[in-house]
Amino acid sequence: MERRRHYWNGSWGRLTRRDVLLYESGGQWIVEDRRGGAEGRTRWFEHDEEDSAWDQVRALLSGYDDWREL
Repeated sequence: MERRRHYWNGSWGRLTRRDVLLYESGGQWIVEDRRGGAEGRTRWFEHDEEDSAWDQVRALLSGYDDWREL
């Protein structure tokens, strides 16, 4: 699995940190929504098409202004 993008909301706090990551693995696209840092909760979304994965990423990033690409 290859990480293609990593976005971070700019918050260092365990309760407020959020990361959104996009992976590609053999034509399968996976979006990870991680809340609370390494010990926090993670949700995974699997997509068969890159476009639908990017739609998921954009939806997760909406509503926050300070997203940074790492």
